[in-house]
Amino acid sequence: MATRIGIDAGGTLTKIAYWDEKKEMSFQSFPSSDFKAVKEWLETNHSLASICLTGGRAAQLKEYLSSVNEIPYIVEFDATMNGVMHQLKEEVINSEAAIIANIGTGTSIHIMQGETHSRIGGTGVGGGTLLGLGSALTGIQNYKDIIEQSILGNRSSVDILVSDIYQNNKLPLKGSLTASNFGGVALKTDDTRDSTDLLAGVQGVIGEVVATLCIQAADAHQVEDIIYIGSTLEGNELLQKIIESYTILKEKKPIFLEKHGYSGAIGALLENN
Repeated sequence: MATRIGIDAGGTLTKIAYWDEKKEMSFQSFPSSDFKAVKEWLETNHSLASICLTGGRAAQLKEYLSSVNEIPYIVEFDATMNGVMHQLKEEVINSEAAIIANIGTGTSIHIMQGETHSRIGGTGVGGGTLLGLGSALTGIQNYKDIIEQSILGNRSSVDILVSDIYQNNKLPLKGSLTASNFGGVALKTDDTRDSTDLLAGVQGVIGEVVATLCIQAADAHQVEDIIYIGSTLEGNELLQKIIESYTILKEKKPIFLEKHGYSGAIGALLENN
């Protein structure tokens, strides 16, 4: 039974980090729409553990866990950065300065320089976009199904590439770059286009928007490393590949931590030690 637990109550998922019986860090997650399941898991497995909360829905979860006395709170950005720094040390990744993109329901972008950090921007594009827009386009409402179906898709009939526009002309940019996300839906005739292609296109929008903003931030702050974290990357190989390839194309170094979505929970756990 864990003695200390860190919980990151996000807009979509509630992530949990705790020390197991072998003194190793373990993880659990629940939909943030189901705080009842969180409470039942805590009461069944870790009823005596001390808890530290973070995340946008921490106050709501704290109220739901009213039977638990004195639950401390750590600011989400501080918890996330603490979790990132811990993972960098654990994974032996040397990065003294980096842009950090936390891709959750939306995306928050930070600059990390040594032991200091600050938020420098963000976008409403993130996991909520994948679930909402994916559902609106295809009718698929299960998040994991959306991710799995998107892997089967092909963006060639959905997007317009630079090479599509400059046919038989000298290319001003790399031909494989996206000139217009979803522009191909209106301008390309393709009877074979299906829901998987549309979902792949949504992944493309998210990956390219996030990567572009991070690359611009890296240029502005003169750093090379971009660390991508967040629950939207969990089990989402396609999104990671899109982000990775675009970041490398723009001559920046993409870094993906092993526990993409648990940085906030890890930071809350470490605060609770």
